[in-house]
Amino acid sequence: MQVTVSAIPDVLIFQPAVHGDERGYFLESFRQDLIEEHVGKVDFVQDNESKSARGVLRGLHFQKPPFTQSKLVRAVQGRVLDVAVDLRLGSPWYGRHVSCVLDARLKNMLWVPKGFAHGFAVLSPEAIFAYKCDNYYTPSHDAGIKWNDPALGIDWQLPDSEIKVSVKDAVQPAFESVDCFRYEEYRRERLYPTHSVSL
Repeated sequence: MQVTVSAIPDVLIFQPAVHGDERGYFLESFRQDLIEEHVGKVDFVQDNESKSARGVLRGLHFQKPPFTQSKLVRAVQGRVLDVAVDLRLGSPWYGRHVSCVLDARLKNMLWVPKGFAHGFAVLSPEAIFAYKCDNYYTPSHDAGIKWNDPALGIDWQLPDSEIKVSVKDAVQPAFESVDCFRYEEYRRERLYPTHSVSL
């Protein structure tokens, strides 16, 4: 499995080797040793899956401390534009984002750490999206920011007229309202101290 560091070093792209022939294909969709090598010790406790039609945008979501979540996300069917926004005050990348097309044909995955807002938009006729979380969903600490906040400048690769969001996501607050993450507390080395790759 190939691991690529994104423009924000805490956000990683995982590309598994896909072995295919006339019978179909095989891949390793998750390896604990690779997570520990490139991130650190992560204990996943919940797997989620959603199905959405083209234009559906889910996000930008996060959970407030102490119930923060890191996620390993992928498209099981179709294509999505996946986005992670750095919410960590004091971060060199504060307010910047990583966007990555996750494609079921490529089987690529994105690691979205704690301290980031996450969302995706469906680019294909429909998509099934799956992700592993290292903390349980906690409704009382569920939070988000506006998907179209001009301060973020995210190109969702869809016309605004095609984008469909939930009632909740349509009224999320502005990015600048989030002040619950501090970079020193949410650096990768602090969250996952067994991280073995020098930054």
